[in-house]
Amino acid sequence: MFLHVLLAALAAGAAAPAPEGPLTVSAAISLTEALEAVADAWRRSGGADVRFNFGASNSLARQILLGAPVDAFVSADAAQMDLVERAGRLVPGSRVEVVRNRLAVVARPASAAFVREQFDRAPPEIRRLAIGDPQAVPAGVYAGQYLESRGLWTAYRSRVVPAASVRAALAAVENGAADAAIVYASDVRVARRAVLSFVVDPREGPPIVYPGAAIAASTRQSDVAAFLAFLRSPEAQAVFERHGFLPLAR
Repeated sequence: MFLHVLLAALAAGAAAPAPEGPLTVSAAISLTEALEAVADAWRRSGGADVRFNFGASNSLARQILLGAPVDAFVSADAAQMDLVERAGRLVPGSRVEVVRNRLAVVARPASAAFVREQFDRAPPEIRRLAIGDPQAVPAGVYAGQYLESRGLWTAYRSRVVPAASVRAALAAVENGAADAAIVYASDVRVARRAVLSFVVDPREGPPIVYPGAAIAASTRQSDVAAFLAFLRSPEAQAVFERHGFLPLAR
C-alpha cells in the first residue's frame, strides 16, 4: 500500500511544473530604493518575483561578461550596456530607456550653503570632492563631464576622491572623508548626514539615461520583457519620480 502511495506521489510530482524562482535583475546601485518600490507594484499587479543585484554598473557589466546568471540588466549609463551588447550578451532589440536622472552636489549641513555659493570658484575650503571613479563608474564619468563643461576639472582634479560607486561618494561626505560630493539627485533622498547644496541644471550637465535590456542567456524571456515594459509604464514612472528621478516623459 505504501509503495502505491509513494509511486503515485512521485508521479504527481513529476507531472507538476517545476516552480520558477525570481527574476534576477542586476541594476545600478542608485536605483536601489526606487526599483524595490517599483518591484512591489509589479508583484501586486501579478508579475513574477524579482531579486535584485545592486552595484556599480561597471562591476555589474563585468559580472555579466563573466557569465553571472542574470535575467536583465539596468545600467546607469549607455557605455556599460554597450560593453555587454558588443559581447553578444543582450537579446537583440530588447534594449530600452528606463528612466532619467540629474546630478546634484551634496555637503555636510554646516557647509552646504557655502558649497552652493562658492562651488564654481573651486575655493580651497573644498579640499576633497568625492565622485564615482571617473574612469569607470557612470556617476563619476558624468561628474567629470560636468566639471569639464564648467571649466572646473583642472581646479578640482587633484582634490577628487574617486569612489567605487555613487553611494560610496555620498558616504564619503557623510563620514567626513570628503567636503562635498557629486552624486545623482535621487541619492539626496537617502542621505542621512549629507544635504543638498544644489541640483545641476540638466542643460549644464550631461544627459543621464538608464537603459535596461534582457540578457540572452536568460530562460525567462517573456517575464523579462514584461518587467522591462512595466518599468516604462506610467505607474512605474510615477514611482521613479517620487524617488527623485526624471520620468521618460520629460
